[in-house]
Amino acid sequence: MRYLSLSGILLLVIFQLGVSGCATNPVSGTSDFVLMSEEQEIALGRKYSAEIIKDMPLYEDPELAKLVQDIGEQVAANSHRPELIYRFAVLDSTDVNAFALPGGYIYITRGLLAYLNTEAELAAVLGHEIGHVTARHSVRQHSTATAAGLVAAVLGAASGVQGADTLANMAGTAIVRGYGREHELEADRLGAEYLARTGYDPDAMLEVVGILKHQEEFEKSRAEDEDREPKTYHGLFSTHPENDERLQEVVKAARAHKSGSTNRINREGFIQALEGLTFGDSEKEGIIRDNRFYHKELDFTVTFPQGWRIENLPDKIIATPAGNDGLVQLSVTDRNKRISSQEFMIKRMKLENLERGESVNSHGLSGYTAVARSKTPYGMRPVRYVVLYRNQKAYIFAGAAKDKKALNGYDPEILATARSFRSLGEGEKMLASEEKIHITRSPAGARYRDLADSSPIANYPEEQLRLLNGHYPDSEPRPGQYIKIVR
Repeated sequence: MRYLSLSGILLLVIFQLGVSGCATNPVSGTSDFVLMSEEQEIALGRKYSAEIIKDMPLYEDPELAKLVQDIGEQVAANSHRPELIYRFAVLDSTDVNAFALPGGYIYITRGLLAYLNTEAELAAVLGHEIGHVTARHSVRQHSTATAAGLVAAVLGAASGVQGADTLANMAGTAIVRGYGREHELEADRLGAEYLARTGYDPDAMLEVVGILKHQEEFEKSRAEDEDREPKTYHGLFSTHPENDERLQEVVKAARAHKSGSTNRINREGFIQALEGLTFGDSEKEGIIRDNRFYHKELDFTVTFPQGWRIENLPDKIIATPAGNDGLVQLSVTDRNKRISSQEFMIKRMKLENLERGESVNSHGLSGYTAVARSKTPYGMRPVRYVVLYRNQKAYIFAGAAKDKKALNGYDPEILATARSFRSLGEGEKMLASEEKIHITRSPAGARYRDLADSSPIANYPEEQLRLLNGHYPDSEPRPGQYIKIVR
């Protein structure tokens, strides 16, 4: 029997992929390496879309949803793939982000919408994401990653190195986190062109970059103060340095595509459309105020250690001290069976070798606490667990320390957090209500420092108000100008 060499196997795989995986790019007209048809692309987008909605619900504002869909459709109609049915949606998330799935599913978060100040800027964000769809960036990335996975699988089979085929997961990560610099710049170029064809000023692309650069600067400064990693927008500006000449050039070139003298910006109309937009945490997910967490729907509040940073995630709340050397988290799940809280730890949570176990009572609620070794962000560590029953739900507290020997150092804080859990008092229901953006005209002599004094924004209110209105870091509102405030 004749055996192919390793290099021969690789060449054969690459040749077969190249023969079967070429398609004409809708933008350039040249051949691209892709491993899926347009029908498969749309099906993939439909699948990803269902997963996105499951993890991040849509923001419930029909008028705002219609505005985003209408503007997106107008821009998409002037794109290289106008025959696609594009679906634009607003996610109920505080993240400052927007992204496109294969086949025309495009999302923008309410967190990003809050910082935009003109209709043209919204069109610029959507145009950039439409550019990713028309140039089939996610499809090309998916195909390249899949090919790399297949080649890696051949290498693994031939050399005994296993697990390399997980490279295919790179494609899904890129969709939400952004693509390489060349793809992002191409999406900028296409987005600016589509803006011009739709009658918007393509300079809006530069304005959005400026807004998000300021957001990035603020987030980095805040993250440094809070000793954590910054969270920044994935694509539209993340690959651009300040005063990027290449971006300036693509925007300038886009002006040649303008039809007529239309120069749509629409600041006042767009600003007014943001009236009532939720700012910060939503009531459905719970509200953080100082070191307290309030949840109106589930009717509870809990107090975390003073000075700890609290993060409200979709499936848990996590609080960490300034040194990031410990944590306490709260999650909730249905009880399902009438078993004791101790049995719940053993049977439902699958905890073994419980130590220092004892019953606990908190504001009339009964529960159980114990220590067990579990996997944490710091590795296997002793973890203090507390389970409290309330109605048909189990509230699970878990706390750990980075230092293997330091659990006792944070144990009092962990237990105090669990014991602070209780129902909302009458006077606390307002504290559990979400904050919203309101539109008002700036009075003569208004200063953001003064507006911040009466603002309910808990952290950095002056900086946040400047960012919301495009006046960061030190500009002030003009008399009579529509501005966003929070209350």
